[in-house]
Amino acid sequence: MNYELIDSYPFFVEPFHVDFTGRIFLGVLGNHMLNAAGNHSQRRGWGIGALNETRHTWVLSRLAIEMNEMPRQYEHCEVRTWVKSVMRYFTNRNFSIHRADGTPLGYARSVWAMIDLETRQPCNLLTLYDGDILRYVVPEEEDICPIEGHTSFRFREPQFLRTIDTYYSDVDINGHINSIKYIEHILDLFPKERFEQQSIHRFEIAYKAESYLGDRLSFYEQVIDKNETDIEVRKVAIKRGQDEEGFSTAEREQARPEVKTDGTVVCQAKVCFK
Repeated sequence: MNYELIDSYPFFVEPFHVDFTGRIFLGVLGNHMLNAAGNHSQRRGWGIGALNETRHTWVLSRLAIEMNEMPRQYEHCEVRTWVKSVMRYFTNRNFSIHRADGTPLGYARSVWAMIDLETRQPCNLLTLYDGDILRYVVPEEEDICPIEGHTSFRFREPQFLRTIDTYYSDVDINGHINSIKYIEHILDLFPKERFEQQSIHRFEIAYKAESYLGDRLSFYEQVIDKNETDIEVRKVAIKRGQDEEGFSTAEREQARPEVKTDGTVVCQAKVCFK
């Protein structure tokens, strides 16, 4: 392993980080990967702290995780991460997840953009800081990530599932809904029996727009086959003329016909079980 370009970050699967099957929550695993990405960037001068000084930050655009086996309670594991490539407005970062003995458990691909915090517009990575980031791209032969790339989503007539409110614990340091929270909310759409009978093989998500504290999010599903489901998340607004104050979340849910989407797609995801 090229230790100049590839970093390895160990983690321990705590009992409070697993679901009722004893497997790590995908959201927790996602956080380990994002922490590894942040630390890898920080060590090379491209971390959030340094970027904030010049009013820049990283934004996750796409994430695809494919697992042969999920880490289990009390296992010692590690996340490895590296920069695969850099384009004008995006950079590709890959991951691998291993047991402590080196046994591979899964891989992940991600796409990131750097934005200007004032304008919220993407920055040209090839010219920012004189293109310094290009020094950290791994050689092609060391980019070992044998999973499919990011796919396109085509929603035709997805079925409405539910609408949720967003709260304090959903928001991240950038002031918008945390990227991992979307993963958790999406997996909450599936019944307990699904996780008793199957495990997550692949989860892919594309982030389309930002949402903020207080936004209401509606979830729609499009079943591809018995093992694959696509999910679309949209911002919603209560139909004008009906006073929402004084009603509980449950009562508002009963008024679903009065909830209209404003059309903003926040993210789209694909969940594959095996």
